[in-house]
Formats: sequence, structure tokens, C-alpha cells
Amino acid sequence: MVKAVVKIGGKQFIVSEKDTLLVDLLPEGTKKLELDALLIIDGDNTQVGKPIVKGVKVSAKVLEDFVKGEKIRVIRYKAKKRVHKENGHRQKYSKIQIISIK
Repeated sequence: MVKAVVKIGGKQFIVSEKDTLLVDLLPEGTKKLELDALLIIDGDNTQVGKPIVKGVKVSAKVLEDFVKGEKIRVIRYKAKKRVHKENGHRQKYSKIQIISIK
């Protein structure tokens, strides 16, 4: 099984074919992605890019846009001041599937 390390939205992911990922929200209308591989792992053979591995592309397609993540509660509190504030946040993601590593 071939694995690759790709960079999407400032974050690095280890992927293989037919993996599904939640990545930061992509621009609207994006259907397919062509990503550069930073590292390739093929059994015992490993290729490290400088900064990318030449001739290797990772293809992905967008399954869903605007997937909401879990709710995160943010609490601000000041001791002895009777001050507290609670906010909630749900990050928006895009769901992608890796098609092939060529």
C-alpha cells in the first residue's frame, strides 16, 4: 500500500488511496484537487521530497462542502470579579476522498 504526505491548507496529512479526510473549508465550486506529495512510503522504499517529490501527484475529489465539526465551548472567566462569558464555535470543513497516488 502506497502512502503519501500531502499539505492541504497549511496542515500535513498522511493519506493512502480511498481515504476520506476532513480538511479546512475549500473555496466554493472546488470539485477536484491535484496535490503535491511531500513524502512517499511504498513498503520499505521511502522517498523524501525537497520540498516535493518530483513526478508524484495525489488526486482527490470533494465529497461534501460545508461540513460542521463538533461544537467547542469557549469560557472566559475572571476570578473574584463576577465576570464570565461563554461562547460556542463549530469549525466548517470540506470532506474529500483520495482517488489515486500517481
